[in-house]
Amino acid sequence: MSGTNQTQGQSQGHGKGMGKSAGTKSISRSTKAGVQFPVGRLHRHLRNGNFAQRIGSGAPVYMAAVLEYLVAEILELAGNAARDNKKHRIIPRHLQLAIRNDEELNKLLGHVTIAQGGVLPNIHQDLLPKKSGAKKDKGDKAETSGAQHDNNEE
Repeated sequence: MSGTNQTQGQSQGHGKGMGKSAGTKSISRSTKAGVQFPVGRLHRHLRNGNFAQRIGSGAPVYMAAVLEYLVAEILELAGNAARDNKKHRIIPRHLQLAIRNDEELNKLLGHVTIAQGGVLPNIHQDLLPKKSGAKKDKGDKAETSGAQHDNNEE
């Protein structure tokens, strides 16, 4: 080796700073940010995705935090749906029920189809059987008197 003052583990003078010592353990950006989602991978996808010419260092951290929040919200609601159905595993049906019963998530994922999710249970009021009783008779009288009143106005 030609460099006599170069010792193992020291920086060779390239780049900024002094470099890392041999015993330093690297800490991921996800750990630094306190999120579970991979900040480095999101940064790579943002750079390679041609979304912009330049991507700031805070953008993937913010994106990871937002994605983590959305996933946690959906999984919490889906877990509640699974518990309501007396199941221990979350299946696509539980995800569908969680998303469609939440107003904001339904708006966000309105045009998304979930495979094996099914649909929300819903029967239109006109298709339900008519209820017989005194309440129905009173309603009919009110409607007929209103119709006669409209005819008198013309």
